[in-house]
Amino acid sequence: MASYSVRKRVKKDGTPKYQTFIRVKESGKVVYTESRTFTKEKAAQSWGKKRVVEIEEQGYRETGSNVSLRDLIQTFLDDPHIQLGRTKVSVLKMLCDCDIGNLPITELKAQHVIEHCKNRKETGTKPQTINHDVSYLRWALKSAKPHLGYDVSDQCVVDAYPVLHDLTLIAKSERRSRRPTSKEIDKLKEGLKARESHRENKIPYIDILDFSILSCMRIGEVCAIRWEDVDEEQKAVLVRDRKDPRKKVGNHMLVPLLGGSWEILQRQPKTDERIFPVNSRSVTAGFQRVRNALGIEDLRYHDLRREGASRLFELGYTIDEVAQVTGHRNINTLWQIYTELFPRRLHDKSLNQK
Repeated sequence: MASYSVRKRVKKDGTPKYQTFIRVKESGKVVYTESRTFTKEKAAQSWGKKRVVEIEEQGYRETGSNVSLRDLIQTFLDDPHIQLGRTKVSVLKMLCDCDIGNLPITELKAQHVIEHCKNRKETGTKPQTINHDVSYLRWALKSAKPHLGYDVSDQCVVDAYPVLHDLTLIAKSERRSRRPTSKEIDKLKEGLKARESHRENKIPYIDILDFSILSCMRIGEVCAIRWEDVDEEQKAVLVRDRKDPRKKVGNHMLVPLLGGSWEILQRQPKTDERIFPVNSRSVTAGFQRVRNALGIEDLRYHDLRREGASRLFELGYTIDEVAQVTGHRNINTLWQIYTELFPRRLHDKSLNQK
């Protein structure tokens, strides 16, 4: 069944534009989309009605020739079978609102990708962030053919890469090496303890902070673990859907709780199916407020995960053993932490071989 809708969009100069979206659904699933932009609402409505009639009478061709990047992305966002992470969804929605989203996917060229990146840089966006734009744009184009049968490829992005790198419009994310000092952690605990004392507070900030460091879990993982997933015999907990760039769901991992993390877990009240039944964003927001009030600079909650891994290395655990706790599938990140902590060990081995 074909249908159309008209959306009004206002350009930066205040000029109104009217975009007509055509969608064809079969068995409740969108199987074809296209769009066209007009300066007059009446023209947009007229074209939409005409195209619906044409499609009903003549059918549609899954070539992608009339499909805009915005429509393509929206199709993926609407598909419940496609698992997308929060960052990916955010970037894809942003691409829909950019000028590049108006272009037909079959007409996209390297110059369009480069122009998009230049526009983003002019707004103050960092090259590392723009790199996400390009990566997820490429993903959308690569997925168009196998998912929807559209005759399109990611060649425009591939062709743009050399220029994007030469102009430093994109760059890889910088590796962080920030660790909180013992004094900073003490100050944070003092501030969080004061926050815990507020009558309306229901977040055990101190326990969550210590547990985050000792378990090396991401804050989202900490706030998601459940009592039913606790293994009393092995003193471990099952972390569900652990982050993996190659697989979004089903990455369950049994994580040993070392140090005092097991004791922290055991003393939590069993008032909910979750061990820490709080919103992870509320935890990080409280942490950030205390951090800012203390004047502690350039420290993120996620840095506590690195702190935990560093402590395990300092206690003598091997990279493979630390990976079992942190959940790293690729140990390159852990290797870098290890070599930063113990750079002299490589020199010592070299001297012993002489």
